[in-house]
Amino acid sequence: MLSIFDDMTQVTEAEVKQMLPLVDEQRREEALRYKHLFGQFASLKSWLMLKDLLNPLKINDLKMDYNEHGKPFLTKYPEVHFNLSHCKNGIAVVVDFSPVGIDIESYRRSNLALVRKTMNPAEAEWICASSDPVETFTQYWTKKEAVVKLRGTGIIDDLHYILNGEGYQLETHINREKGYAWSVAYTK
Repeated sequence: MLSIFDDMTQVTEAEVKQMLPLVDEQRREEALRYKHLFGQFASLKSWLMLKDLLNPLKINDLKMDYNEHGKPFLTKYPEVHFNLSHCKNGIAVVVDFSPVGIDIESYRRSNLALVRKTMNPAEAEWICASSDPVETFTQYWTKKEAVVKLRGTGIIDDLHYILNGEGYQLETHINREKGYAWSVAYTK
């Protein structure tokens, strides 16, 4: 189950105030730790999107714990896996019964040093030869991030060869109009 939100005109103080009473105390505290409006909005909105995805499963206790690398999981429902991501252009949430990872990123220019640091030679060549290197880099980056988030390890893996692994399936989408890409990594 997947939910994407990209109507960023809703990022307002009024909307944040309206969402605050709809979440539990833990999420309110986490959201209000953000100093910027967007962080508060994204924290609250992603949580409400997660609640909506879990509602058909009759899951309403969303107390979370975290693994040793900081990946959240539902304390009372460890068999239900979820992942959240946000960027300035959108918010993405995914729920599955197997480990899952999602990443959403706004298009951003990458310099050659960053490409070399994060991509293997074949990927770097593909990005540089692309008719739209920014879009291509963003797609590769979201794929790698989604896999790392599925694994629950954080970025400790060698990013050059992160997409050469087995045991997962990738799905990538782009929204050229709004300038972002998102990828989901599902366990096979």
